[in-house]
Amino acid sequence: MIIYKSTAADFRNVCFTRSISAVIEESFKLATHRNVGQSEINAWGSSLQHVAIALNDKLIPDDAGVAVEYTIPQSSKRMDFIISGYGEDRKPALIIIELKQWSASRATLKDGILLARRGGTKGETEGTHPSYQAWSYAALLKGFNEAVYSSAMDLRPCAYLHNHPPNGAIDSPFYKDHIELAPLFLQGDAERERLRKFIAQHVKYGDSGKVIEQVEDGRILPSKALADSLSKMLRGNQEFILIDDQKVVFESVCSAVSSSSESCKKVVIIEGGPGTGKSVVAINLLVELTKRGLLSKYVSKNAAPRAVYRSNLTGTLRQSEISNLFSGSGAFIDTEPNTFHALLVDEAHRLNEKSGLYGNLGENQIKELISAAKCAVFFIDESQRITLADIGRVAEIRKWAADQGASVSTYELASQFRCNGSDGYVAWLDNLLEIRETANETLDTASYDFRVFDSPTELHELIRELNLDNNRARVVAGYCWEWASKTSPLAFDIVLEEGHYQKRWNLTQDGSIWIISPNSVEEVGCIHTCQGLEVEYIGVIIGPDLIVRNGKVQTDYLRRARVDQRKSLPGIKQLCQTAPAKALAAADEIIKNTYRTLMTRGMKGCYVYSSDPETREYFAGRLRAEAV
Repeated sequence: MIIYKSTAADFRNVCFTRSISAVIEESFKLATHRNVGQSEINAWGSSLQHVAIALNDKLIPDDAGVAVEYTIPQSSKRMDFIISGYGEDRKPALIIIELKQWSASRATLKDGILLARRGGTKGETEGTHPSYQAWSYAALLKGFNEAVYSSAMDLRPCAYLHNHPPNGAIDSPFYKDHIELAPLFLQGDAERERLRKFIAQHVKYGDSGKVIEQVEDGRILPSKALADSLSKMLRGNQEFILIDDQKVVFESVCSAVSSSSESCKKVVIIEGGPGTGKSVVAINLLVELTKRGLLSKYVSKNAAPRAVYRSNLTGTLRQSEISNLFSGSGAFIDTEPNTFHALLVDEAHRLNEKSGLYGNLGENQIKELISAAKCAVFFIDESQRITLADIGRVAEIRKWAADQGASVSTYELASQFRCNGSDGYVAWLDNLLEIRETANETLDTASYDFRVFDSPTELHELIRELNLDNNRARVVAGYCWEWASKTSPLAFDIVLEEGHYQKRWNLTQDGSIWIISPNSVEEVGCIHTCQGLEVEYIGVIIGPDLIVRNGKVQTDYLRRARVDQRKSLPGIKQLCQTAPAKALAAADEIIKNTYRTLMTRGMKGCYVYSSDPETREYFAGRLRAEAV
């Protein structure tokens, strides 16, 4: 969707004789049936006026096409300004201009990331460098718009910040690689002249907007170059090799996707416990379906798995070139029905009813996902529901599949590839935490390295030592400690052993890729940054929200950090007033599922420390050591 299209001459005329912001606002309302905020209207008026001045040059064709606010298909991203025409060789050319109102910014130590005031009341926030942003939009078109990659269209991204003076931050050599890919133009007449020359260099002849129309009408399918690069990245990567029932499920889903259509919608439900390879199958399917030219996406509610798998798939392509194959679960509110051939929904037990920052958008994420795809594939483990807002259940998926007229097929991943392949460990853990009764009352530690520590310091020292081999050991904890370091970076969050053990939550520096960042072994992760991921050795600190008294497991949601009570147990206090038994049972399930999930992240070993001595004794008493 494009809000405004014209030629360079007509666009200049509107800017110089009328209110361009009023014209764009009217076009926006007609196209979207929504109002737009005054701040955005003001931004249009200012930025577009400066672009019009830059276009007022005899070397830039009057009949070059221009477009404002192009919404990139299958995403919520919008390109601010596009100029189209033909280059010196008469090939179609498209210039993408990212516009910003910023007057200041600060560099960070993160690649392609800087600090700036981005609107709203939050003040400075981290975000992508404008050059990186423009380049990533061009990469998205090149990877998925058939009209672009089939015509070898010349895409030229750039960024224009007419209010921003050179300051050694936004134009720092640290961002050199990104600025080379998408030139940066800043405040001043000399910078505007550089922008004019850039436009004139790449758009020699006008097209009256024909190239823009080709892009707007182009089919959205993955390019062969993207598919080939993904296949090369996956080939030989031991983390993604399919084994046994994983291969059976993989081939079955491929068959289901190939035979699905708008009139024959399908839903596939794949159940499997922790370590059975749900994500391995999902990533293989993403690559294979893309290779077949089918529009697919890997979907998860949590950002952490998406970020880590994108990172693991880097190679000949940059992360941003494949990042558009990954999506959050709330991104399909306005997606047209059957847009995708397949949506691969990992960690489907974490789906929510509503979407958006405040949980007030859309109707139901399961319904929206099934609607958006000819074939929706849900990978699910109901025992990993870890918040009251999680609605991902098999029965709920079946209900919405019937509502959408989709047939349902189910498969199970049973083979255990985590926890040293020990199916008995997961069964023992369920028994230990009183999630379900099993015959596994004790654990043979010869089959899986499980240890109970009397000191968090000793536990962390062992994890640090094991991490030296290949950066595959981490410490996590129940969310029972407030996040003090978020506002006071020098503060410690988790303080135990009368202050001898002091650690910070992981969420500050590395964000979603904490679990693979080399220096993060000194930090402590939580359920929200490790669910869906694995390491070789996991250390788990159990907080006071789960204790054992007289051999019975007890939970107390009030011992969780206030910030996590709001996130994981929304509405629990109100529910306690109206239906206390129901509320306590729900909280009990969430807390136990949380520790079950944390304690199944380790492929080779899990080491536990509880802040409660009786709980440590209970855990240790359920272990036995036998000769191998």
